Amino acid sequence: MKYFSIKENSFIAKVAARKLRSRNVAIVFGNRIHLYGVSKEKFLSNQKWLRHELKHVEQYHRLGFLGFIFRYIWQTMRVGYYRCRLECEAREAENDKQIIDLFQLKK
Repeated sequence: MKYFSIKENSFIAKVAARKLRSRNVAIVFGNRIHLYGVSKEKFLSNQKWLRHELKHVEQYHRLGFLGFIFRYIWQTMRVGYYRCRLECEAREAENDKQIIDLFQLKK
């Protein structure tokens, strides 16, 4: 079982929201999902969004912290955000109902 945690009203997510010009954002660093503009309860009830972010947590576990960061930045610079392989994997995971069973929310 892999664990993850959630940080509401995260400064990091607030910066990302400004950059992305979005009212609500979730961004993952390691095994923590940083939220801005959305409550923990609302985020957890959005199964597709939760699965997407849990895939990023899984990617951190698989690639390591620096491995994920370097690959994400490199791919995004080379092919753009939408075609970044790590984002494509996360979008595919939005329909993977089993990914949630691999994780437990750390209280």
